[in-house]
Amino acid sequence: MSNWIYFFDLCGTAVFALSGALAAGKHRMDPFGVMVLASVTAVGGGTIRDTIIGATPVFWINDPNYILVILATVIACLIFIRKPYKLSRLTLPTADAFGLALFTVIGAEKALSLGLSGMSAVVMGLITGVGGGIIRDLLCRQVPMVLRTEIYATASIVGGICYTLSLLAGMGSMVSLALAMLSTLIIRLSAIHWHLSLPAFDLKTKR
Repeated sequence: MSNWIYFFDLCGTAVFALSGALAAGKHRMDPFGVMVLASVTAVGGGTIRDTIIGATPVFWINDPNYILVILATVIACLIFIRKPYKLSRLTLPTADAFGLALFTVIGAEKALSLGLSGMSAVVMGLITGVGGGIIRDLLCRQVPMVLRTEIYATASIVGGICYTLSLLAGMGSMVSLALAMLSTLIIRLSAIHWHLSLPAFDLKTKR
């Protein structure tokens, strides 16, 4: 993993850890609960990805920097954000959108670096991007965001496709990374701002 990719991976870990910590504050969890929710949000998707592709031990076991980043994020959140309910309602979904963009690219990049196909890279990017959020939402007793009508997984899929096709087209890794992140962010943030959603599957039954 290049230094830039590694740096963005740590940034994504911090962003998703913040997302998990804010969700824990919203549900009035204690410091241990904040740490648990931040951790599963930050490394849950990557752990599922590494388990599927056989990249074991999973990344955060081999590199303690990921745990240190999560711990530092949680401590900073507990100290400086004392009342999460006073934050804007857009804070959590916006932080989550940046984490989604970062982790989508990281997941796709890791799959490609192991010689997997472009299709597999897109799927691994999706799992990395949404896996932690699914675990977070389940622990908060909510229907995972990716399973609701909000445009979420679609943004990750588009980002993974952009990254993979950009590399196949011969663009540099940084250009491909920027295009993929930008496409994911534009779609996700647009969905948040304009309340865009996919049509719901509404199965009507006779009474």
